[in-house]
Amino acid sequence: MKKYAYYLFILITLTYGCSGPDIKSTQTGAENDPAKYVNPFIGTDGHGHTYPGATMPFGMVQLSPDTRLEGWDGCSGYHYSDSIVYGFSHTALSGTGVPDYNDVLFMPVTGEIKLNNGAENADEGYASRFDHKNEIATAGYYKTFLDDYGVTVELTTSKRVGFHKYTFPKTETASIIVDLKHRDKVIESYIHVVSDTEIEGFRRSTAWASDQYFYFVARFSEPFKNYGLAENDILADQKRVEGENTKAYFQFDVNNQNTLYVKVGVSAVSTEGARKNLEAEIPHWDFEQVKTEARVAWNSELNKIQVKGGTEEQKITFYTALYHAFIVPNLFQDVDGSYRGRDLQVHKTKDFDYYTVFSLWDTFRGEHPLFTLTQQKRTIDFINTMIKQYEEGGRLPVWELAANETECMIGYHSIPVIVDAYMKGIRGFDIEKAFEAMKHSAELDHFGLKYYKEKGYIPAHEESESVSKTLEYAYDDWCIAIMAKELGKSEDYEKYIKRAQSYKNLFDPSTGFMRAKMNGSWFAPFDPKEVNFNYTEANSWQYSFFVPQDISGLIELLGSEEILIDRLDQLFTESSATTGRQQSDITGLIGQYAHGNEPSHHMAYLYNYVGQAWKTQKYVRKIMDELYSHQPDGLCGNEDCGQMSAWYVLSAMGFYSVTPGDGNYIFGSPMFEEVTLNLENGNSFTLIAHNNSTENKYIQSVKLNGKEYTKSYLSHQDIMHGGELIFEMGPEPNKDWGSAIEDRPSSAITDHIITPVPFVDKGERTFIETTEVALGSTLKNGEVFFTLDGSVPDINSPKYSQPFILDKSVTLKAIAYNKDMPASEVLTAEFHKIPVGRTITLNTAYANQYSGGGDLCLIDFIRGPLNFRTGAWQGYQGVDINAVVDLGNIKLINKLEMGFLQDVGAWIFMPLEVQFYVSNNGKDFQSIGIVKNDVSERMLGVNIKNFTLNFSTKARYIKVVAINRETCPDWHVGEGNPSWIFADEIVIE
Repeated sequence: MKKYAYYLFILITLTYGCSGPDIKSTQTGAENDPAKYVNPFIGTDGHGHTYPGATMPFGMVQLSPDTRLEGWDGCSGYHYSDSIVYGFSHTALSGTGVPDYNDVLFMPVTGEIKLNNGAENADEGYASRFDHKNEIATAGYYKTFLDDYGVTVELTTSKRVGFHKYTFPKTETASIIVDLKHRDKVIESYIHVVSDTEIEGFRRSTAWASDQYFYFVARFSEPFKNYGLAENDILADQKRVEGENTKAYFQFDVNNQNTLYVKVGVSAVSTEGARKNLEAEIPHWDFEQVKTEARVAWNSELNKIQVKGGTEEQKITFYTALYHAFIVPNLFQDVDGSYRGRDLQVHKTKDFDYYTVFSLWDTFRGEHPLFTLTQQKRTIDFINTMIKQYEEGGRLPVWELAANETECMIGYHSIPVIVDAYMKGIRGFDIEKAFEAMKHSAELDHFGLKYYKEKGYIPAHEESESVSKTLEYAYDDWCIAIMAKELGKSEDYEKYIKRAQSYKNLFDPSTGFMRAKMNGSWFAPFDPKEVNFNYTEANSWQYSFFVPQDISGLIELLGSEEILIDRLDQLFTESSATTGRQQSDITGLIGQYAHGNEPSHHMAYLYNYVGQAWKTQKYVRKIMDELYSHQPDGLCGNEDCGQMSAWYVLSAMGFYSVTPGDGNYIFGSPMFEEVTLNLENGNSFTLIAHNNSTENKYIQSVKLNGKEYTKSYLSHQDIMHGGELIFEMGPEPNKDWGSAIEDRPSSAITDHIITPVPFVDKGERTFIETTEVALGSTLKNGEVFFTLDGSVPDINSPKYSQPFILDKSVTLKAIAYNKDMPASEVLTAEFHKIPVGRTITLNTAYANQYSGGGDLCLIDFIRGPLNFRTGAWQGYQGVDINAVVDLGNIKLINKLEMGFLQDVGAWIFMPLEVQFYVSNNGKDFQSIGIVKNDVSERMLGVNIKNFTLNFSTKARYIKVVAINRETCPDWHVGEGNPSWIFADEIVIE
């Protein structure tokens, strides 16, 4: 072990006394210094995935320690449970569920030069041990001590420049390692020595962002006396090295001056851009000045919301949440306006700042509505960035990262961000271009949109996560509709307000839940607690309340307000156990409410819509008290680029944005005695909670600007006009407050009402002799008309009155109709009679989690077009495919048309080789070929590689055997389980 015990003792004694810093020891300063309450360690433990390093509000640089090289809990590069640090990189993601960034690692060392990072053994590489008692993290500043080298590291930043301060012990061998191979896969890179005080370099990498460009220029406060550049860890005697594995070391004389400073300018455009950024933002060597400027910048932002009252711990939690909310999105342009666009080309803007890292599935819900109160100027920049990404990349961002569209998560949630801002009066962008871009996203055919547009919902056998996608597309379409109405575009309004009701087509009246459909039938067996491929990181409990655009319509489907109240009560009191696959994102459970993931975030506020605001107050306070804290594990789930924290900030102020786009905030239970919003228009809005405490969480009455206020919601414009709102709080609920219909928030689609698509209530898609078919509809007092010949039905077609028997293969089509409403979209369902004698024998166990297929589905025993699916995913032990199929009493075949399926909910592409055999007697099998699944990796949806096998011998029996599969650790559980799925579709000729 490398030992510097003597210097370690001296440094700790001089800097900290005999004990390391704790949170309270850093909480000093004036009342106008909210940064004193920021604890960046919150969320670095558990599954919060935050980082503790230095950054500026919405800055380009995130200068932070890297303690993890990979893995789900290493998404930010740091985890509080670690004790080894590899170095300090210049980018980091805040709370994501997929790792990336951590670009260009610098590591100060002493002693022998080692270019290996020490991942296997810290003593054999440049990594070092560290102790949390020697760490300090505040807004814009980070400090730690490297135990193995006796080096104190301090970090701060400007917007585009990272500033390092290294204090070495007295040594002959003070060095800095620069590692461009660190973390994700490098496509190309180089390091170039410009002079004895300056280096420059470039790193192009592929990971979550498939093609990331990163340039840097580093300047040292002292000239280095020696250096070495290496490719593939082989030192080269030259000033420039390039390749996929480039590293360098630089040695300094620190005998007279033991403090070394390094400034690193970064850019996504060029080294010249990085140099300009460095020279413009930190032209000097005054570390304390930059540190102070960072704190001033943070205080300027954090003072936009000033709180009084509450405990010290609550203030730490609140201001750290506001800090985390103000980290992302990140600036992505140089000081001269140059940026790398979605086409990966360089562009320039003078009219706005260009940003990156848009985690929109998360942040449209609470963070961007928070920005409409606190960051209106930046909101304009965000929207202008989105419009540029549409113009330069062909589509509004979904989950954009470093000029790359990752295709992560679902929906087209740039749209509610744009619409919410516009409906709140925020201007400064081309609304016609924005509307064009919004419609473009909604009219594509990918990710199930083709079926959604044609059928009014996404069938589960056509697209994974079909329920979640249908519901979220419907909300996004409502946003387009209200924007169209605002712009006087009546045809667009009618089109999209109808699509906004598509959720009705997945409401199952028999269970009261949102439920997937396959072949027009309800997905079965059904358990609302089951986590499966029909929902995005959730189950039916956690998605059946996602109709923020039409809560009145949801109530009508359920049957009454009382049923919705009972269902919400059950949500919070049901057992927290889930079934189906393990989903590491489902955390922070209160009953089936899962605060650790975004689909649940609005649910506690739904009681206001049915006149029981006191229950919202009860559960919102419970969530704030139990699922947030000021400790490193103080987040119950991924921070998700600010959304988890934005929920807390809004809720602690006393309200939340249930339906971004409607301009309202729904009251909950305020945390503090007083909160003042200092608005960009010069006004201020103060919320005062009299008699507020842990016990006094219930609103008794409200006054707005001195007048009694009985509504359980507040408009955005009420806040922007400035003023004062006073809550009177008490220990018992005032069940009358906010209960009158006129005092409740409204969420209702009232025109162009659609008729839900009918469904198959009974009937086997494949059958041997006969099957009984029953049809159903959610339409009250309606009728269903159908055909069995594949033709489109109308009101002159046979009217359904009772179940009927099928004894042959047919294509059924049906519509629901009421004379006061238009006909529904057409239901299409296929029923196949199986030839006599067909059987299947599985020689390995079937993993029935993948119920899109099943043990009767291989080779036209159709239970879904995806047919046979088996494998392992997120902790489920997989099985190798080994099956024999008897095609039965049909024409023998000599051709197979098949497909490999990659269900990328598993995040990881797993190659798979399968050997196929045929036989005429079921005994003597001959191989007809080996096929490898080489479907390209993609983050969401389903990919299928089709192939054909031809053979000369007529065959009745087919044998399918997996002969090779490559395994790698499952990123979600890290247990090394294989993550592949096989599927087939075989056409018999």
